[in-house]
Amino acid sequence: MRRLMASVGAAALMVFAVPAAQAATRADILATMKRASQFMVDKASVRGGYVWSYLPDMSRRWGEMEAYPTMVWVQPPGTGTMGHLFLDAYHATRDEYYYRAAEKAAAALIAGQQPAGGWHYFIDFGGKASIAKWYATIGKNAWRLEEFQHFWDNATFDDAGTSEAMQFLLRLYAEKRDARYLPALHKSIDFVLKSQYPNGGWPQRYPATKFPYIDHGKPDYTSFITFNDDVAGENIRFLIQVWQVLGDKRVLGAIDRAMDIYVRTQQPAPQAGWGLQYTLDLKPTGARTYEPTAIVTHTTYANIEQLLAFYRLTGDPKFLKRVPEALDWLDSVKSPPELNKDGKTYPTFLEIGTNRPLYVHRRGSNVVNGEYYVDDNPQNTLGHYSSFRHLDVPKLRRAYDALKAMQPGEVAKDSPVKSTVRRPLDRYYLAEMGAGSDRNADLSANTPDALVGSLNSSGWWPTQIRMTSNRYTRDGSKTPTPGDYSTTRVGDATDTSPYLDPKPVVGISTGTYIAHMETLIAALADAK
Repeated sequence: MRRLMASVGAAALMVFAVPAAQAATRADILATMKRASQFMVDKASVRGGYVWSYLPDMSRRWGEMEAYPTMVWVQPPGTGTMGHLFLDAYHATRDEYYYRAAEKAAAALIAGQQPAGGWHYFIDFGGKASIAKWYATIGKNAWRLEEFQHFWDNATFDDAGTSEAMQFLLRLYAEKRDARYLPALHKSIDFVLKSQYPNGGWPQRYPATKFPYIDHGKPDYTSFITFNDDVAGENIRFLIQVWQVLGDKRVLGAIDRAMDIYVRTQQPAPQAGWGLQYTLDLKPTGARTYEPTAIVTHTTYANIEQLLAFYRLTGDPKFLKRVPEALDWLDSVKSPPELNKDGKTYPTFLEIGTNRPLYVHRRGSNVVNGEYYVDDNPQNTLGHYSSFRHLDVPKLRRAYDALKAMQPGEVAKDSPVKSTVRRPLDRYYLAEMGAGSDRNADLSANTPDALVGSLNSSGWWPTQIRMTSNRYTRDGSKTPTPGDYSTTRVGDATDTSPYLDPKPVVGISTGTYIAHMETLIAALADAK
């Protein structure tokens, strides 16, 4: 297995120190924010877009997978996330520099917007030949990232990339009502409305491919109604924002139908949960080869949270009606104590009709000779997609009880869906940003003083690049490489999937920049 090798020069570790006895002033914070942002805009971005992490010399870079120098990532924390960050900084400082930086991020996204109106995981400014080469080499050999193994040539709702890009463009337009952003914005609104099924659900990808792929013996899952990664929830959020800002009445029916699909797809008691995806006749179905057809605990938890949110928006009791059944089901499938590990007390997948836990395993060493399979053995399960989950069910019960005790009219009195008056969007978006699929971002709580003092002389915060990948050298072999790859994130040396490096080097992380900037933005209110 290859390990990322790079040297970090002395300049990369040089910092501007603030004396320990002296708290960072407002001027210190503003100067640090500007220098860090100038590095990202001037040195890290490609035509206004960003990936997730970089080596100091820019010789290698990654989104969820290794990226070409001509690529920018849409999937968070990527280009849309950076656009939101710049608008957050603009609101906090009123410095036009950040608004211009947000415009550059928007230009990258607009350039990469799909003809139908959505976005792919990334944008490659190198053109079709560059994309084809990437998929034929790096993408094709990513064993565990099946969604990257071939180019679908359409837009995806997966991992919030499209939804975040749309929300950012709407937010940027709302800032100054600049009509230049309306064509791309209207195109994205039409995309969400056209891609919604009449029953209210959305596919993972749209438009449907003319020749659906057969993935490792399983049919193309991208046309199924998708709850995984909050596809429906993110689209509802965007449509509510469209109503707030533009008052487009078309979105109200779409919002209602989307909320209703959660009610319609809940399974009957006593197995009153949800699957990751559904066929168009509303039957649970699997997705990738390590996502079997099942009732799924973390999806059920997330959908209960959504039902509670819908009740707050509408006051309609139908959204609370069957929540107790779902909570009771979650309680009924809790793992026995001997299977609890790292606070994960629930199995991920439960067989439909029996509640038998389904555990996912793999064998082989790469995408060519390897395969995933399911059985009832809880040992030696996947390391990259857990067969166990941590779910705070008592927290959900408390939230349900609190809502149930309120009058429906009181619950929804301030709902943006009910309002006929246009409302401003939130001024700040990223205060509680998570890392998502990015394992390099340093989200640890840092004081403003520490952040002012730790920005290096080049203008970036040194971050351990823990998630790396093997360089593409050749396609995987049909003969397994000796070794046990059943629980590792990566297979043999031909597997281009990202993995955690036991000896990480120091580099540049977009997620770290965003998290640290949000800390400094919050500190401005108290700084002198």
